[in-house]
Amino acid sequence: MWAPGLWVLLGAVGTGSAQLLFNATKSVNLSTCNESAILPCIVNNLAFHSAGDMFVKWKFNGTEFFAFNGFSKKLRRSDKFSSANFTSEKDLPKGIASLSILAAQALPGNYTCEVTESNREGEIVVELKISVGNESDCRDRLPCPSGSWFPPVESVFIILFLFLAIIFSWAQLCVVGSKFEIGLGKKVGLIITGSIIIIAGVVGAILLVPDGYTPKNRAGLGLLVVPAVIFLPLQYLLLGIVFENHLSPSAVVLVALKSLGYIIAVVGFALCVSACPPAQGSVVIAGLAIMAFAALISLAYVCIGSNTKDHQPPRNNL
Repeated sequence: MWAPGLWVLLGAVGTGSAQLLFNATKSVNLSTCNESAILPCIVNNLAFHSAGDMFVKWKFNGTEFFAFNGFSKKLRRSDKFSSANFTSEKDLPKGIASLSILAAQALPGNYTCEVTESNREGEIVVELKISVGNESDCRDRLPCPSGSWFPPVESVFIILFLFLAIIFSWAQLCVVGSKFEIGLGKKVGLIITGSIIIIAGVVGAILLVPDGYTPKNRAGLGLLVVPAVIFLPLQYLLLGIVFENHLSPSAVVLVALKSLGYIIAVVGFALCVSACPPAQGSVVIAGLAIMAFAALISLAYVCIGSNTKDHQPPRNNL
């Protein structure tokens, strides 16, 4: 009488276990930060380690929606879960039958993974929970496809045009400081203003260049664009010193042109700061390029104005 029982026991020992065993996972969370839901299903006691001997079923709240026949290599899925697929079909022989579903199709509830290998089978139930988070928290986790926020060429042009504007503005400061009599307080103020722009530009470039879409990268772009507003009153002040507060229409146009460039750069910054990869990097570049061009023309105006002052004939006092 005990012979049949002994035979069953020996058969179970020969195959390792009559029941497939799984890594225990009770539930997984899907948040607004995730593009897809990963439902874990990992068998840790396969005997043959061959996908051809396996049959996998996934059910949602008891209804089958995904099935894989290892022998025939046929896969079927329901239309409601058309995005469902193995996370890695080549890892099936390792016992990994985990499923990936796009977030738009992933529904909260109980998902059952049934795996059969030869004459052994087992199942595990995983609950999918949906959690709603703050989208601003998710942006920090979204990697750029290329590894960097801006393409290298765009990063170079953003930094280049800003520093060209800085160089031309400092050149104007040097010309005005050497050719015109300026009070000590005003001169110190101009130097501090120019120094602030340089510091903001250097720190911004250091933060922008590294790969990734992080708060540091966004802060770097902000430091390259937003403080450039200092150029506007600085330009007006320098031209006012040169032309003795009687700005010609051309000088007013230059200040307006630089203001337009700043507005364009800020709009580009606003469009880029929430996107990865940024679709409007060229807008930032265009704005900074306009500012650099306006600074170059203003430098020429300052030089011409200073030379005119040097060659003015003395007035006759009658």
